[in-house]
Amino acid sequence: MIAKLVDAVFGCRHSRYSFPVTVRGAGRRPQAAMLTGTYVACLDCGREFPYDWHEMKVIESQSERREYIASLATKEAA
Repeated sequence: MIAKLVDAVFGCRHSRYSFPVTVRGAGRRPQAAMLTGTYVACLDCGREFPYDWHEMKVIESQSERREYIASLATKEAA
């Protein structure tokens, strides 16, 4: 209970991640995998984040997600 209270006040730093998981097939995908098809999970709190396998980085913020989508649009247009 105290851990939940501390997490609610200070939040999780998301410093430890799982190995990237790529979802294959038409099955049910986690929300984090919708953007890139690959996601990682925080080992401390369980939150899932999209993962860019080509850049080898976690996409955490909304601005990074918008930049990723914009880069995909320019790559497809070229």
